Amino acid sequence: MTGEIAIAGVLVHPLLIAAILAFAAAEVTGWALGRLGLYRFVWHRGLFDIALTVILWAGLAAILTHTPLPTAFGLSL
Repeated sequence: MTGEIAIAGVLVHPLLIAAILAFAAAEVTGWALGRLGLYRFVWHRGLFDIALTVILWAGLAAILTHTPLPTAFGLSL
């Protein structure tokens, strides 16, 4: 795990930044899915939105902390 990032003299953990960016990206994606009418294919919108946010958060956290994402069966892509 890397150290904190200094923003205007305040030390901020990279996972907090990843969480904020993931939430914003999930909101934009949810808005686009709603405008395109693709939410009709989703069984439970709330669960889908939470899962989307968690997946985006994991991806952004891996990018910001330079950690490889876990893969199935230990295979690397």
